[in-house]
Amino acid sequence: MEAAAAAERGPAAPGGGGVAPLGPRAVAAVPERLQRREAERRREAERRRQEKAAQAVQEEQSGFFAAAFSRERAAIEALLGPGPGQAEEDAAGQTESLEEAAARLQGLQKLLTDSVRFLAPYEVRQGQEALSRLQAALAARRQQLQPKKRFAFRARRKEAESAPPPAPAGQLPSESPPPAGQLPSESPPPAGQLPSESAPPAGQLPAEGEGSGPPLCGFSRAEAQTLELGPSELLQRDVLLADLTDCRVLLRGNPNTLRVRDCRGCTVLCGPVSTSVLVDGCSDCLLALACQQLRTHRTRDARIYMQVTSRAMVEDCSGVRFAPYTWSYPGIEGDYESSGLDRGRNNWNLVDDFDWLARDEPSPNWSVIPEQERITQWD
Repeated sequence: MEAAAAAERGPAAPGGGGVAPLGPRAVAAVPERLQRREAERRREAERRRQEKAAQAVQEEQSGFFAAAFSRERAAIEALLGPGPGQAEEDAAGQTESLEEAAARLQGLQKLLTDSVRFLAPYEVRQGQEALSRLQAALAARRQQLQPKKRFAFRARRKEAESAPPPAPAGQLPSESPPPAGQLPSESPPPAGQLPSESAPPAGQLPAEGEGSGPPLCGFSRAEAQTLELGPSELLQRDVLLADLTDCRVLLRGNPNTLRVRDCRGCTVLCGPVSTSVLVDGCSDCLLALACQQLRTHRTRDARIYMQVTSRAMVEDCSGVRFAPYTWSYPGIEGDYESSGLDRGRNNWNLVDDFDWLARDEPSPNWSVIPEQERITQWD
């Protein structure tokens, strides 16, 4: 060992002082080290150049998206309702404007979906919220243009005429019918079922998470019950499930929007939703959802089987697990067609966590359900 080292160093300097000259092996190793160092320097410079170029392209793409999205959104808002002082169009003209708005809205959805790979999470969120408001406003406008039912008064008058005779003396009489020409009030909804609500004025955009399609329906303040709604009750309606505990909810049909709030230990199985789903303040729930966009807030220990055509978002959540949507029922194909969802697109495992900004590490707040643990039989 010592002899080899001495051979590499070469002969000692005369007189035992000074620096010994390099041996043949050391002389040969110097160019190799320089070459390796130069190669590493070039690789690092190339990596930085590529990163800078990619950043420039991303900023350029983001700027193009923002301009195109803003331009299309303004055009759709103009089609959804006349401005102040502008004369109302005839019914045919309004219907044509709504169809154009619907077509442009689909294009706007495609623009956002195709751009999510280079947009920042907050830009995706802003775009999804704007789409949700536009879709809800479109549904509300369509509802207002539907012809009024002209037979409602006759039906109610016939019911009043067929009212039971007066009660015998000593028996409490039932409520008297309303005066002639006055419609009786609506009967209360079944226990746990929400009453209908009127839609906002035409052209008014709803707040975040609020639908504005045909009247609201759903269930609230129920415990340990099986609750169901069918296709005719759900078609393009805004559905709210609130304050439910240990309930099983079956929504077989095509809602416009769905909100699930403050539910505990519930199973919610829902058909294709045309626009957005909001899950807020829930815990220990199992959900099967198909929609354009999913937002999950303040939710703990939930399993969500989903089909989403954009990206799912979680915020202030923990223990949320995802898997692809597998629930089915007779008639779901027709509900997919009426919803406009693309069955071939499902970004179920692309989730943006707004409480976790590190891109090089996975979020601890959500995860994927392992295949061996996924539900395949729902009945």
